[in-house]
Amino acid sequence: MAGTMVLLAVTVIAQQKKQIHKTLPATAKSSFAAGEDVYTQFCVSCHLPDGGGVENMNPPLINTSYINGDKARIITTVLNGMSQQEIDGERYNNVMPAFNYLTDKQVADVLTFVRNSFGNKKPAVTVADVKATRAKLVK
Repeated sequence: MAGTMVLLAVTVIAQQKKQIHKTLPATAKSSFAAGEDVYTQFCVSCHLPDGGGVENMNPPLINTSYINGDKARIITTVLNGMSQQEIDGERYNNVMPAFNYLTDKQVADVLTFVRNSFGNKKPAVTVADVKATRAKLVK
């Protein structure tokens, strides 16, 4: 029974990704695909394959003000990390490390993936968006 549930979940997620991929502008499709790889490498252990997070520890990436809001805020969060932050009325206690060693492209890709996965449908994050935000953080 558990094996059937896992297979069903994997199938549903794959179908959702195909649908999302169809609605993205052509320029964002390669970013989305590359972002999935970055997410798998750096984010999935805390935010989980379905973006659901872990209650009271790691915030979900599903329809939150951080994901669907201002691009600069979520870029800053990826670059600087986060600790003891309240998100949409919930407090999360796990520390998100800074991922400032990721390239501008990797940050743009992973945020494009997240902002267009898990039910989110927001504009892509560009390398220019990340460069501009990173430049402001250095000052």
